[in-house]
Amino acid sequence: VQLQASGGGLVQPGGSLRLSCTTSGRIFSGNAMGWYRQAPGKQREWVATITRGGTIDYAESVKGRCSISRDNAKNTVYLRINSLKPEDTAVYHCNSIPRLYSWGQGTEVTVSS
Repeated sequence: VQLQASGGGLVQPGGSLRLSCTTSGRIFSGNAMGWYRQAPGKQREWVATITRGGTIDYAESVKGRCSISRDNAKNTVYLRINSLKPEDTAVYHCNSIPRLYSWGQGTEVTVSS
């Protein structure tokens, strides 16, 4: 598995999580990286992007609540989500932007009281 996400779990509305995704140096160093999510019964959607130079963009649905970052030494990209809502419930994956690689291991986030 080239892309492994972790850090999900069951969280109450209003809570926070930090997701991590580790990949190979080849993938990480050569690409902008991003997070995607797929809610039950819905299509996968893009959540956030961070380029190699650090330019960041977020989907409107998470803007103001999310923070994406990358650690080049660890080949890891992070996503912190604050003020979690039930509609954030999904399986979260990371991949390159644009997506070039097979989906690896995702991490499930459930927001529920």
